[in-house]
Amino acid sequence: MSRAADSPFDPPPDLRDVEPVGRVRIWSGETPWLVTSYDAQRDVLADQRFSADTQRTGFPHQSASTAERRRDFRPFIVMDDPEHARLRKMLTRNFMIKRIDALRPRVQQIVDELIDALLAGPKPADLVRAFALPVPSLVICELLGVPYADHDFFQACSRRLISRDTPVDEALAASNELRSYLRDLVLDKQRSPTDDMLGRLVADQLAAGAVTVDEVVSMGVLMLIAGHETTANMIGLGTLALLHHPDQLAELRDTRDPALVANAVEELLRYLTIVHSGRRRVATEDVEVDGRLVRAGEGIILANDAGNRDAEAFPEPDRLDIHRQARHHIAFGYGVHQCLGQPLARMELQIVYGTLYRRIPTLRSAVPLAEIEFKHDMIVYGVHALPVTW
Repeated sequence: MSRAADSPFDPPPDLRDVEPVGRVRIWSGETPWLVTSYDAQRDVLADQRFSADTQRTGFPHQSASTAERRRDFRPFIVMDDPEHARLRKMLTRNFMIKRIDALRPRVQQIVDELIDALLAGPKPADLVRAFALPVPSLVICELLGVPYADHDFFQACSRRLISRDTPVDEALAASNELRSYLRDLVLDKQRSPTDDMLGRLVADQLAAGAVTVDEVVSMGVLMLIAGHETTANMIGLGTLALLHHPDQLAELRDTRDPALVANAVEELLRYLTIVHSGRRRVATEDVEVDGRLVRAGEGIILANDAGNRDAEAFPEPDRLDIHRQARHHIAFGYGVHQCLGQPLARMELQIVYGTLYRRIPTLRSAVPLAEIEFKHDMIVYGVHALPVTW
């Protein structure tokens, strides 16, 4: 389902007219359950009778290319416990709040330098290319120990992998190219140890036989893609949304209160819900969801964008309000599979939203909203480009 052209920040209108729990037909002809209510989505995400394992019969894949790719490439987020917990635990300490907070000065430096370059360059400029994409790409490359000089390569692979329109053979080729690249990097780190996330996985876990090279590579691919795609789209789309809510932008630009900036980040995450293709599960036994019986082997899709606009959970849900207490949103998922990298994403967005509009107070869109191309074709929603001037 695509969002409406005249309300690109809102969930698809079709989601407004469906039952809280009902059937939907997907690309494969299968009819999994679609859940739109906030409470029911949290119930499902917290219930381990619903499996995240994409290799189970009945799992509602997003596309033919995703289904094909999952045959031999399974990052830990599409596994169940205890396999999921075993691999996730190896990464947890890298995303602890104290460790992430220690990165703030370096991320602030990256943001300031990119804004300096933006201001020194020509106008108008594409905010996505000049700022939104480089910020998280530089950060995740430094964290993982991936050379930023290779960003054109891995960003191109990522775009092919998260596009719903990529043919199966092209998606498989992009997956293989990225895995081959990460495999070479992991092997290099075996020969020449480095003090970064991949280097520590190699030194601590791979050397001890607790993990295989393929598992390290899968973790690297997942973190590299998730680490730059989601935050980049939140920066681009979040900026556009604020430009179209000038009262909210003015408050955010003029505040020196870090708590209000952090609150604004949570509200924008809720309001935009950029991972808009739905969290997906398959029932391993018969389970009742909001009065409907989901039988074992049936797929279920959780429309997080609709859940985050559920009036039962968020009064006046279609109003962007940076003062709203929205931290219980489900933009990062919920339960044991909720996003591992959310402390990093929050910290990056707090620095970006707290810096960009203060440094460039006259920032404005250089084209009408109707000329902006939105990512209806991608698993992660956003804007392909955002021409701005000041």
